[in-house]
Amino acid sequence: MTARPEQTDPYAGSTETYARSIRQLAEVTRQAETERAEADTWYERQCAAATRAVRDAEHSVRRAEAEVAAAQEEVDGTEAEVIHLWSTLRGQLGSADRRIGEPPVPQGGGPADTETLLDGVRELLDRARRPGELPGATRPLLAAFGVLGAAGAYALGVAARAVGVRYGGDLAVAMPVLALLVTLLGPVVGLAPARVLADRRHAGLDVRAVLMVVGAGALTTGALFALLR
Repeated sequence: MTARPEQTDPYAGSTETYARSIRQLAEVTRQAETERAEADTWYERQCAAATRAVRDAEHSVRRAEAEVAAAQEEVDGTEAEVIHLWSTLRGQLGSADRRIGEPPVPQGGGPADTETLLDGVRELLDRARRPGELPGATRPLLAAFGVLGAAGAYALGVAARAVGVRYGGDLAVAMPVLALLVTLLGPVVGLAPARVLADRRHAGLDVRAVLMVVGAGALTTGALFALLR
């Protein structure tokens, strides 16, 4: 009896290959999904970082704009205060003093603490606004003003009386009265040049200065009355 030959499955190899391909496809799919998930995570992180960067940049811009606005406000306030102080200085020195000119133009690289400088200027202007006393060296000049003022007034009085005598009539009555009034005002005439002297020295006429001028004028008037009457 003859044995039958062993039969083989013609699809066995194909089945194994197919199964292996399926496993490989599944592995590739899993890796692709993993990489896609990592890519999505990276993208989300980048978007979040970009959003934070934009938000921080916007915050920085707003803060910078606020600082610029505050700085501009400070600059405007400083310029206005400088113009005010400059006009105050010109008013104290007199409008005829053309050496003052216009307010100085700001220079770059100057000190940042402008408020301290402005306070110093205000203090100096306040000191200059308060008149000081005339120095002792001006006392002879004050006495001379009193003497010259009284002498000039007395001379005008003499001239007025002479006019009354010369032309007669109503002038003969009015001019002696006018001459007496002018002569009596002689002691205070010297106060006018004394005031000019005090203004030029940015000082005030105190009681002693006034008494010196008026006293010298009164002595001069009395001496002229005694000598020429």
